[in-house]
Amino acid sequence: MQMIFALPVLIALLVLLLAWVGWRYFLGVGALAQAHPLQGPGSVEGLLSEPSLSMEDAADLATLPAGSVANAQPQVPGVRHSFRWLLLPLLSLPVVGLGVLLVLNMGRYYQRPDYVAQEYAQTERIKQTLQEEKLVPPPALPPTAFVDAQAERPSLDINHANRDWSRLNPAFVQTVLRVMAAMKERGFAMVLLEGYRSPERQNALATQGNHVTQAKGGESKHQYGLAVDLAPIRNGKVVISERDPWAMQAYQALGEEAQAAGLTWGGNWSFKDFGHIEQTGSIRALLAKK
Repeated sequence: MQMIFALPVLIALLVLLLAWVGWRYFLGVGALAQAHPLQGPGSVEGLLSEPSLSMEDAADLATLPAGSVANAQPQVPGVRHSFRWLLLPLLSLPVVGLGVLLVLNMGRYYQRPDYVAQEYAQTERIKQTLQEEKLVPPPALPPTAFVDAQAERPSLDINHANRDWSRLNPAFVQTVLRVMAAMKERGFAMVLLEGYRSPERQNALATQGNHVTQAKGGESKHQYGLAVDLAPIRNGKVVISERDPWAMQAYQALGEEAQAAGLTWGGNWSFKDFGHIEQTGSIRALLAKK
């Protein structure tokens, strides 16, 4: 930021320096002296021989004392029309242009947070996400970790749920893994309860009633690898009971982190599905975008 403010000052100094050089050597006294050198101290031959002097000026110079001619500065009317006055702007403009380009180039590296547009901030977050190292899914838990959850909700048929991360959309997986990492920092380790779900399994769950799912085969984002069901794990056991205060704290935190990551949380639906998070948008729009 200091460099941005220092660049205009540097440019101004360069312009002043060029102005002085132009005046000193092209427009000023030095230029005249170089254009009309005296041939000898105290002599008028050099000035008298100049074709630009009129006869009246030559006569006046001839009457001057010899010592005064050496100190006199010749005034040549034709010098003001010399092409040399063009050199100053020609030298200054490239320097000024270069300085402006440097200021504009450096200005894009500084943005005041209170003036950053929401779209710009979202773009930066996406860019940062793409540049981050890809996360690796955690190792699968043993079947014993799901025994209590199966007993709590037998209608979910957790034992036959697919927990293969490779069946899910890769970009969606990275978002879910970052949500799980944020949850772990908040003290809630999460486990994948179910990822991809076939249309046949979706229809089988739909027959259990609306308390299980309201979507039929092909109507859930599970079938397209764009939805997952997560659950907190405590002491090596998966806890899905909504009557457990600790589990509900975990689900509330999951909703906050999922929405912060741009995902949809099932806890906001009329049909509460606290462990469900999915990619935002309609299935048709997501498939067309893919």
